[in-house]
Amino acid sequence: MADLFDFGLVGLGVMGRNFILNVADHGFSSMGLDTDPEKVEALKSEGSHVKVDGSTDAATFVKSLSTPRKIMLLVPAGKPVDAVAETLLPYLDKGDIIIDGGNSFFEDTERRITYLAEKGIHFFGSGVSGGAKGARRGPSIMPGGDKEAYEHVRNIFEAASAKVNGEPCVEYMGRGSAGNYVKMVHNGIEYGLMQLISEIYDISNKGLGYSNEKLAEMFGEWNKRDLQSFLVEITAEIFQKKDDMTGKHLVDVILDKAKQKGTGKWTSQNAMDLGIPVPTIDAAVTMRELSALKDQRVEADKMYHTPSLGTNKPDAKTLEHALLFAFVVTYAQGMTQLTAASKEYNYGLNLETIAKIWRGGCIIRAGLLENIRKAYDKNPELANLLLDEDFVKMIKTLEGDARIVVQFAIRSGIPVSGLASAVSYFDAFRSGSLPLNLIQAQRDHFGSHTYERIDRDGIFHTEW
Repeated sequence: MADLFDFGLVGLGVMGRNFILNVADHGFSSMGLDTDPEKVEALKSEGSHVKVDGSTDAATFVKSLSTPRKIMLLVPAGKPVDAVAETLLPYLDKGDIIIDGGNSFFEDTERRITYLAEKGIHFFGSGVSGGAKGARRGPSIMPGGDKEAYEHVRNIFEAASAKVNGEPCVEYMGRGSAGNYVKMVHNGIEYGLMQLISEIYDISNKGLGYSNEKLAEMFGEWNKRDLQSFLVEITAEIFQKKDDMTGKHLVDVILDKAKQKGTGKWTSQNAMDLGIPVPTIDAAVTMRELSALKDQRVEADKMYHTPSLGTNKPDAKTLEHALLFAFVVTYAQGMTQLTAASKEYNYGLNLETIAKIWRGGCIIRAGLLENIRKAYDKNPELANLLLDEDFVKMIKTLEGDARIVVQFAIRSGIPVSGLASAVSYFDAFRSGSLPLNLIQAQRDHFGSHTYERIDRDGIFHTEW
């Protein structure tokens, strides 16, 4: 009988094929499954140097794996995950393991855990970040759920993951759907950071007249300092890319309509369910939705006068400080949501661990994450990153420039909902007194909803 394979993967698109080849490169024999024969052949061709094989037949695929079978799914979220699980079930034995590596909604993961447990199958969600290149070279991996089942794939995931200072960018996240939830918030932060970068680009391009060459140089320099991150790095590369068809800069011929797959929206929706404010992430989701209204925007652009450029123009250093300020605030919002979710859903998340595995491989990897890791290592009960002494010092040096940039953008008619929300969130968070006393009075006036007082305990109502 032929040797059985250590690891199985369903879904041999670019992401899945790259991940399984990564695993095989690290010495774990791997078997792939896809309904498309061409994708199976592509895997065999690219994996000719390692022990890897593929099939279009589920029974053949399952029977070729050593027990307990370790099968990872990298298929689109939603019904495809359920469909694949149902296809595999007739051939699985009790104790086998299914791992969902896609961007599944965390509530779907909870449902699948319960359903498959009844059939004796271990199921857990595991976020994977890094895109196709990360999958091949080493992603950040966020497994959660059945810890005993994870132990069977720990060595595989640790070998395949990105490494920072020799430490693998993978760690068990927590109970239940913790892995998919952490990846969801990761993507929400990603939405926020991308929106902030796009706004700095808009201010620099429209407001300050910076060329693509200057922007490439500017972002390249920023990537050598505190803003060092994957997204800033690739932004510098984007501004250098020329279009093969026109010879123009490619960024200038790309339509300004951004697509989304839902993870940012899920982050915003769930944050509202938890009562946690994440306005910069909300703004990023809203701007993607606004971008889809291209025809209406073009029509409105003809109807409204654009304000003249604002005074007190920011320079490159001011823009850098404003972006760094907004990055910190966005990470703070996401980490605070994770803290609340851990309590609400009993995940048992460790924020220091999450920051640690996000330092490499993933899309939001950044030098700042080491500072964030240290903050939570120093105080695991930290309620908000903006309360950490080191971040307080940093924010104090940056907030003035953030205000200058937002003011200039508003005076110039340049939309900066992300940057403005970051400043507003910070101002609200640092305000010991907010005007919500008036809202409570209004609620009591029209709906007898009652209010509390600052000078005595109790619940009060007034006949207005």
